[in-house]
Amino acid sequence: MLVKKLDKKKLDYYKKLLLKLKESFLHDITNMSKDPGSQNGDSGDISGHVLHMADVATDMYDREFNLGLASSEREALNKIEQALKRIDEESFGTCVECEKSIPSARLKALPYAETCLKCQEKIETKK
Repeated sequence: MLVKKLDKKKLDYYKKLLLKLKESFLHDITNMSKDPGSQNGDSGDISGHVLHMADVATDMYDREFNLGLASSEREALNKIEQALKRIDEESFGTCVECEKSIPSARLKALPYAETCLKCQEKIETKK
């Protein structure tokens, strides 16, 4: 089957979209790392008083939640980098599994998608 390649105008559009997403994720990760108390185990209490166990648990939960978000965003950043590489190689918009074109609606919703919806469903049902 012949795969229809995206033209330069569309590739430029997706490249700008991906770069904007990348910048947004980097900004979010940076802000999470600047969150008071998110580093060095400090719960933000500078008074020297012992905190209530519920407060400590809430702080720990918040830190773990932020770490989970940062991990997800790092994963998305990796996928964005791979998508930018596929743009440079002119293979962007082609499913890496079946090599058919990925519909533009899917690429607009998830510009770093590397598979068509059918292949993605197959991958997820295998898990």
